Amino acid sequence: MVNIQQFFTQHRKPLVLLITILILSAEAARFSIQSLLTYQILMAIAGVIGLLPILLTAISTLQVRLISIDVLVSLAVIGAFIIGEYNEAAIVTWLFIGGEVLEDLTLQKTRSAVKQLAELAPQTAVVVGDDGSTHQEDVDFLDPGTKVLIKTGSQVPVDGVVLTGTALVNEASITGESRLVRKKAGDDVFAGTILENGTVTVKTTAAGDETTFGQIIDLVETAQDSKTKTQRFIDKFSQYYTPLVLVVAIIVGLVTRDFRLAITVMVLGCPGALVIGVPSSTVAGIGNGARRGILFKGSDVMDRLHRVDTVAFDKTGTLTQGQPTVKTIQVLRGDRQAVIDQAVAIEQQSDHPLAQAITQLTTSHNLHPTAVQTFKGRGIQAQVAGQQYFLGNLDLIKSKVDTDDALDDAVRRLAQAGKSVVIFASADLTALAIFAIQDQLRPQATVALRQLKSLGIRRLVMLTGDNVGTAAQIATNLPIDEYHAAMLPKDKAQFIENERHQGHRVAFVGDGINDSPALSAADVAIAMGSGTDVAMDVADLVLVKSDLAGLAAGVQLAKQTMKNMNENITIALLTVLLLFIGLFVGYIEMASGMLIHELSILIVILNSMRLIKYSPKVDHHQFIKRVAKVESSM
Repeated sequence: MVNIQQFFTQHRKPLVLLITILILSAEAARFSIQSLLTYQILMAIAGVIGLLPILLTAISTLQVRLISIDVLVSLAVIGAFIIGEYNEAAIVTWLFIGGEVLEDLTLQKTRSAVKQLAELAPQTAVVVGDDGSTHQEDVDFLDPGTKVLIKTGSQVPVDGVVLTGTALVNEASITGESRLVRKKAGDDVFAGTILENGTVTVKTTAAGDETTFGQIIDLVETAQDSKTKTQRFIDKFSQYYTPLVLVVAIIVGLVTRDFRLAITVMVLGCPGALVIGVPSSTVAGIGNGARRGILFKGSDVMDRLHRVDTVAFDKTGTLTQGQPTVKTIQVLRGDRQAVIDQAVAIEQQSDHPLAQAITQLTTSHNLHPTAVQTFKGRGIQAQVAGQQYFLGNLDLIKSKVDTDDALDDAVRRLAQAGKSVVIFASADLTALAIFAIQDQLRPQATVALRQLKSLGIRRLVMLTGDNVGTAAQIATNLPIDEYHAAMLPKDKAQFIENERHQGHRVAFVGDGINDSPALSAADVAIAMGSGTDVAMDVADLVLVKSDLAGLAAGVQLAKQTMKNMNENITIALLTVLLLFIGLFVGYIEMASGMLIHELSILIVILNSMRLIKYSPKVDHHQFIKRVAKVESSM
């Protein structure tokens, strides 16, 4: 039976065409040659052909103790045959199977964003051998370290690092922005991007499904198959709703003694639009987000995001660009260059943004620290040439060595000036220095935060491990409601848990490994695409472009998708209600009711498809002008 079902499923379109020809031939026979017998025979044949795939599916669902829509339609069509209404049987099966074909076609359209992404995935690469020779090879067989040659007009087939050459690369498939990015030796390139001009040799770091592009496709496909709470409720509801309609039909038949009416109740009670409405919205909404570099890891994320009232942000790499630089170095004790050499060597063992800023300093010697130990949110210690050194915030240094008031005063002045401070000290205090580091705000941070406010987010909070002075200066330049400084990762997570216990729905935006506890604690975890793999693994939503404007767009898209779902549910329920009213007052019959029912399914899917082309209404430039106008009038 399974093979027969597969045959009907694979040949659904030809089946609909055959039934259509039989119905038209039957109508032609009735009106042209006025042969009622030919009409009845052709309609009966069409009805039987249409009933077979529906009945087989119904039997399969009954075997797993589920009364599906197919069960209702099968019983209704069999009933139509019993009372001799062959035309009703034919038309009902034609409409039902035709509706399934339309669903397939329109759902394929809603999945177009993922299909377009998948089509962009490169399949082969030009591999460079050790002797300089080149040959084509499937990307799935490439190992990390393989050298790949990429020429003008070609797709970048792997994630990797440029070894030789320069090029202009269109990274729209990854970032959503079609501007050209210049690549040179040492720069990263990503699979799926287009090399518009130049020639480069790239050392592979990831290939096939392991690339950033491959993970994006996998992420979106997985997300589109996930379910919101609304959809899970609808699925459960339909399991009980279908048997209920069957019971109502039996009661109507027993009370009215009208077998035809009972059959019609079964046909019109099919909740097709209700079942298809939510997943079609989900597929379209997530596909739209993927095209804009906003990756939702499931439709449930949209459900949670549109309810958020508080958004908490990490500072470094989230509100700021995450590329801090050392502005000043105050050496209080010891040789300046020796301090820099030792600090750089030690900070090379850390991935923290402030540590990375120090590693960009020029050194005169390559040192090799040992016995490295990190203190989460505080700093690092290590031995260099047998001497113990500490690098970190004031609390760490004070807990390790005895300091004087001069250090406190220097740190306070720098913090008040908005600098992040990293202190370097040797265990014997023969070396002591202060690194003043500063980061820049992301260009669209202010506008993006104002947009979030306009979308109904009540509170914007900044959580940072930085000092109070730096946090205060950042906060004064942004529309933030409150900020909390000198926080360890566990403190950020605890803050979010406390907010949730008070009834707030909290989203947290971060980009680093140290943000993972807070991301895990939030109702919605949001990671910047430029962040660490750990942060993106924990996150529910990834902003590929690392642009906070994407967050505002994501919130707007989530709200629009949930609104679209509710519209579909309303359309579906109203259709069933109106059909039953029309049936009992005598305006609706089986075939006409089934036509309206199938049209409601099509309307629901077409309504969902509007999300594919939906674009967030708030434009950066218009928003800035509007804000400026409001502020000038105050």
